[in-house]
Amino acid sequence: MSSILTKSNCLFHSGVGSSLFVVPFYLTLEILLALSSVNYQNLVTENVSVVEGDTAIISCRVKNNDDSVIQLLNPNRQTIYFRDMRPLKDSRFQLVNFSDNELRVSLSNVSLSDEGRYVCQLYTDPPQEAYANITVLVPPGNPLIEARDQILQEGNQTEMTCTAMSSKPAATIRWMKGDKELPGKPRVELTYDKMYTVTSRLTFTVGREDDGVPVICIVDHPAVKDFQAQKYLEVQYKPEVKITVEFPQGLTREGENLELTCLSKGKPQPQRVSWVKVDDDMPPHAVIIGADLYIENLNKSYNGTYRCTASNSVGESFDDYVLYVYDSRAGEGAARAMDHAVIGGVVAVVVFAMLCLLIVLGRYFARHKGTYFTHEAKGADDAADADTAIINAEGGHTNSEEKKEYYI
Repeated sequence: MSSILTKSNCLFHSGVGSSLFVVPFYLTLEILLALSSVNYQNLVTENVSVVEGDTAIISCRVKNNDDSVIQLLNPNRQTIYFRDMRPLKDSRFQLVNFSDNELRVSLSNVSLSDEGRYVCQLYTDPPQEAYANITVLVPPGNPLIEARDQILQEGNQTEMTCTAMSSKPAATIRWMKGDKELPGKPRVELTYDKMYTVTSRLTFTVGREDDGVPVICIVDHPAVKDFQAQKYLEVQYKPEVKITVEFPQGLTREGENLELTCLSKGKPQPQRVSWVKVDDDMPPHAVIIGADLYIENLNKSYNGTYRCTASNSVGESFDDYVLYVYDSRAGEGAARAMDHAVIGGVVAVVVFAMLCLLIVLGRYFARHKGTYFTHEAKGADDAADADTAIINAEGGHTNSEEKKEYYI
């Protein structure tokens, strides 16, 4: 059958007589696309990623199979399995499942040479093919972490490197110092055997708070999880110094004793602790025992600044205590004045409360004050003379039982 394609129509010669069939071009394209879709929808497979040395599973699945034969080919197009038979003499390939709708094969002890495109083939007319790419993952070796300095001093800058060797694909490296992530500078190298070596460099400045903190190199790779190495920092720093007063707890008065303690902490531990009086000599009664300073029988000539200094191999630090000696009776008058003030305040409150009570009672009685008339006096106010008043008063007794009076 011969055909001639134009922009809008497709002409087919029937081969009988000279009749021609005209078919629209867009209809021809739709038929071809439909046939292509049917071909690739019947056969299904997936790509596989597998770690070197593990087992890969290759599955060829058929939808609506019409008893067509399924076979699996390797990247060199050699038949691995024809139906449930294995022509290829490689015992690492084993049949997992065979049915009209599936051919599933396992490949054990996978190596880099097994990587490539495997073909699922269905014997139809024309044959159908689907492709499964096997990617072999090679995990990196144990990460190697190295430090430029083994012992550090606060304020110094240091450098660390972490290396993940011979992996496929290339690994990624992250850094953590304690619970804080730090940025590193990675470098990727491709080796002669098509493997990747990644080296990350970390630069940072240390402080005394970093002493004993782990620096962790974390390697991320699809073939491994939680792959890491760590190194603990050792940071030396000069002492921290603080003076505490052991006695007395309040004012320092003449005739009393003074006890001071110098607390110091550093790495390494301070090797020497000393006491001096700034710009003057120590009092004759001062006694220094280790980090403690004792001064007996204080007087005002001992006033001044006392300094404790601690030092180690990194450096030295100091702390000052200013001594001011008060009179022997200092603070007592203030205490008595405070007592009198408290008592006066209490008395004032009591007097104020009593005055408030009197005012309230006075207002209460003033509002409830009234006039009281007896029965004897009732009618006397309206009488013209004394006799009439007596008669009116006597007449009032007749109603004493009928009318009752209440006084509140």
